[in-house]
Amino acid sequence: MQGQIALVGMMGVGKTAVGQEIARQLGVVFTDIDTEIERAAAMSIPEIFARDGEAFFRNRESVVLQRILEGPRGVVSTGGGAWIQSQNRTLIRASGIAIWLDADIETLWARVRQRPTRPLLLTANPKETLQTLIASRRPVYSSADICVTTDSHSDIETTARRVIAAIRRDRPEMLEGK
Repeated sequence: MQGQIALVGMMGVGKTAVGQEIARQLGVVFTDIDTEIERAAAMSIPEIFARDGEAFFRNRESVVLQRILEGPRGVVSTGGGAWIQSQNRTLIRASGIAIWLDADIETLWARVRQRPTRPLLLTANPKETLQTLIASRRPVYSSADICVTTDSHSDIETTARRVIAAIRRDRPEMLEGK
């Protein structure tokens, strides 16, 4: 495999679960950026947001992302806001390929509404906040190399196979040797 496969998209789209399955199918390393940030900070992401704010978190996210992208080839699950930061898009493009996992609002809402670990959704109307985030981020996500749509009817293995097939079709050099 040549370069990193970075999964980008909204919170709740399945970047971590699908990324783990892609890595398993390809026999490569999987890394979740949010997990790495929490490990480095010895705090949860909601705790980082509460104590240090979003700007601090985004800075740490970029530092950790760069470190991971310089590591062994594999699959990287980014946080929902990582691709929105231009420096992160530059880092990802320099080291591999960005795959946008896309899902509709109802699929995302069903997956995130019961999770208190989403600091950006700790608002009076979290579904409306999610809709606003989707609307503002969609144009930036659409600049990813490949888009793969997922929904509540697609299981993890099927979505992973669709991602690999899309890479094989559009960027086969990324899978050389696989």
